[in-house]
Amino acid sequence: MNQGCPSTTVSPSDESRPSMAIVDLVARTEGVDPIELEPLYDTVDPDGLDSLCESSAESLGIEFTYAGRTVLVERTCDGVEITLVDSVHQTDASGAVDTESST
Repeated sequence: MNQGCPSTTVSPSDESRPSMAIVDLVARTEGVDPIELEPLYDTVDPDGLDSLCESSAESLGIEFTYAGRTVLVERTCDGVEITLVDSVHQTDASGAVDTESST
């Protein structure tokens, strides 16, 4: 897990689903109501994310951008760990990623 990054874990026994946990985590981090965010299904298949809780794979993960945040979803022995890594990096015309902030 990345220190200082907002995160949550969804275990297979939780009533919560990873897809809903992502929306809730992003909303809390951004200080908005979840209903104000774009639908998660516009970015990634929520059913596919939710199936990670049922997977028997020991190590499985996906990274994607949602609502301007980089979301890392990893299957762990405790369930599914969801981490908001950082804001989306900007790319220049060549497609190179700019990881330094400009002032």
